[in-house]
Amino acid sequence: MMLLASHGFMIPCLPRMNSEGMRNRPFYSTRFANVDGVYHVADDSATSHRVQRRRCDCYDHYKQLIPYMEAWCWQKSLVRMRHDLVGRDEDHSDMLIILQHPPVYTLGTGSLEKYLHFNIQDSPYEIYRTERGGEVTYHGPGQLVMYPIVNLRYHKMDLHWYLRSLEEVIIRVLSSTFAIKASRIKGLTGVWVGNKKVAAIGIRVSRWISYHGLAVNVTTDLSPFQRIVPCGLQDREVCSLKELLGNSLSGKIEDSVLIDTAHESLVKEFSEVFQLSLSNRSIS
Repeated sequence: MMLLASHGFMIPCLPRMNSEGMRNRPFYSTRFANVDGVYHVADDSATSHRVQRRRCDCYDHYKQLIPYMEAWCWQKSLVRMRHDLVGRDEDHSDMLIILQHPPVYTLGTGSLEKYLHFNIQDSPYEIYRTERGGEVTYHGPGQLVMYPIVNLRYHKMDLHWYLRSLEEVIIRVLSSTFAIKASRIKGLTGVWVGNKKVAAIGIRVSRWISYHGLAVNVTTDLSPFQRIVPCGLQDREVCSLKELLGNSLSGKIEDSVLIDTAHESLVKEFSEVFQLSLSNRSIS
């Protein structure tokens, strides 16, 4: 495996592979620069992007397992803060939280308990009913979760547009970095490869400020999904990026490297789709 170092980032770049049952599937790397703590695509237009793009404070803890309740309370606190800033006409920056969770099940506002294959009072993991849309899902280690707290007034005040844009981020990551063709399915939310769902999306929008977000199965243990009907879809399966890449590839790359690679690509594609300049921030 070769590593390309550019502007302080290590992006894995694997050579083309020929193995039975698997097409040539290289990793593609996209270069982006950190300029004064703000991420930009590393091209000649980076300077103009910094001037034109709305700022987004990025709380990037993608290697950490942060308890769901802690992250949920944090999101709601930030949304309240954003409402106050909007009221004072001082909402100058969007926000993005990136992390992983310890094993947990979450339900949406109207989720039905019939999609649980266990007694809710005796759940194998912590379980929370939230205010997001959608049915039950699972979060756990190896799954990258992104919670954008975005003021849609500065983007587009259209929830369908926002959902499709989140899907577009993931579709671009799978295509540009992993040469995997992913798609949408009409009438459903999320990102699919064939009949399998690789990423789930569930959002809440309060006075045009979004929270909750997306979850991509990278190296996730998929067995906890067998205890539920993911997203309430009886005839659909879930998958992970590691599974999609195939056994021959995953055997040559450590899970941590795959997580790093997916994370870098998610950050880049999110900033491109939403035309934002990301600035790293730490938790106070």
